[in-house]
Amino acid sequence: QVQLVESGGGLVQAGGSLRLSCAASGRTFRSYYMGWFRQAPGKEREFVATRNWSGGSTVYADSVKGRFTIDRDSAKNTVYLQMNNLKPEDTAVYYCNAHPEFSGTMDPDYWGQGTQVTVSS
Repeated sequence: QVQLVESGGGLVQAGGSLRLSCAASGRTFRSYYMGWFRQAPGKEREFVATRNWSGGSTVYADSVKGRFTIDRDSAKNTVYLQMNNLKPEDTAVYYCNAHPEFSGTMDPDYWGQGTQVTVSS
């Protein structure tokens, strides 16, 4: 069974840090973009960051540039989101996502169950 399982969320004060983990299992993700999205109550899900598994290409949303870093540990098959200088507006459920790197394939997208991040002022 292919799974993406997030962990590391919690309650933190503004200015603090959290490190989210996404444990991937069930297949290789070498041909995938691994990314993070988030959704706050009453708002649409929004893009946060992405990184292709086999390379070093990264893209960040403007709202998190300079504060968040996406990385991965191939040996552990795990993707991380290091979040520094957190703000109350970062409060959301954070989801791990895997998206095929190349068009024209039949490989599906995968999503984790989400982990709650709450930043207090």
